[in-house]
Amino acid sequence: MKRFGNLYERIYDMDNLRLAHQNARKGKGWYQEVLMVNENPDYYLGLLQNQLKYKTYHTSPYETFIKHDSGKDREIFKLPYFPDRICQWAILQVIEPILIKNLTIDTYSAIPNRGIHFGLKRVQHDMQTDVKGCQYCLKLDARKYYPSIDHDILKAKYARLFKDKDLLWLLYEIIDSTEGNKGVPIGNYLSQYSGNFYFSSFDHWLKEEKHVKHYHRYMDDIVIFGETKEELHQLLKDIDVYFKEELHLTVKDNWQVFPTYVRGVDFLGYRIFMNYILLRKSTCKQMKRKMTDIRKKVSNGNMMNYSEWCSINSYKGWLIHCDSFRLQQKYIQPLIPHAEKYYETNIKTKRKAVCQS
Repeated sequence: MKRFGNLYERIYDMDNLRLAHQNARKGKGWYQEVLMVNENPDYYLGLLQNQLKYKTYHTSPYETFIKHDSGKDREIFKLPYFPDRICQWAILQVIEPILIKNLTIDTYSAIPNRGIHFGLKRVQHDMQTDVKGCQYCLKLDARKYYPSIDHDILKAKYARLFKDKDLLWLLYEIIDSTEGNKGVPIGNYLSQYSGNFYFSSFDHWLKEEKHVKHYHRYMDDIVIFGETKEELHQLLKDIDVYFKEELHLTVKDNWQVFPTYVRGVDFLGYRIFMNYILLRKSTCKQMKRKMTDIRKKVSNGNMMNYSEWCSINSYKGWLIHCDSFRLQQKYIQPLIPHAEKYYETNIKTKRKAVCQS
């Protein structure tokens, strides 16, 4: 593996910090912290530059809260916009291309232009072009993945990729900013990339040593196709050993081996079949319930709120990428005029006010 150096000075270069502020503030233009930095960016970015240049930077205390998502309670960690979010953007603007080069093509999470919908096409392409080799599917994930990432293993992986000691100091400082020797905080911008990079050796092991042809990963959600049940069950045993010995992870006990073309593949929020794609059942039920509640609300003459407006646009985006004509007509289209009215009345007006102030 090629090792990269002379990167740290590029991180605290003022042009890179300005770009980091520009990227980090997208969609957050009305946040108080963002407005504060906007008022005097040279001053605040200069403070951050000195903290990085003289290595006095320390990750700020986290604000934590519990988010209930898809039947799971996740502890979310939130850092201040300044200096931490800007700092993490500055780091990734420099090292992101190097990290991405170490990931296989069928890794989809937190990678520009290789997200959910790119993954959908790749999975369906395998199913269509190699029916014999995709007769069965092994689906698995890691138990409590983010909280289980071993700091020492992650730091060793970064050290094998980067020889810049100052960069490694900064990465280690952020990795060790949580208590204990395990876990990277869900919510950190850097954590998405660290989570992906942690699995990169496993990706290459599967492809290059186990010669797995059809393999897809979205963070720790893994789908592998095979010709027989037997080969996938044996592969699962090998994966279990690799997880424990190399990554200090555990395969979650809800793994499945099933016939691909009978059941379809529940992956990336959809159910993928050979010639069509459906929205995941749980997501579909949740959407129907939310859209019905919003429709009742606006039918009574009440204005939707920002969260409801976001939900409409979110589900609209999900439905575009699957066979969903009837769902769109019944649940989304009746709400579009109300959503457009909310945008004109609330969001567009507020953005104009912020820009003019």
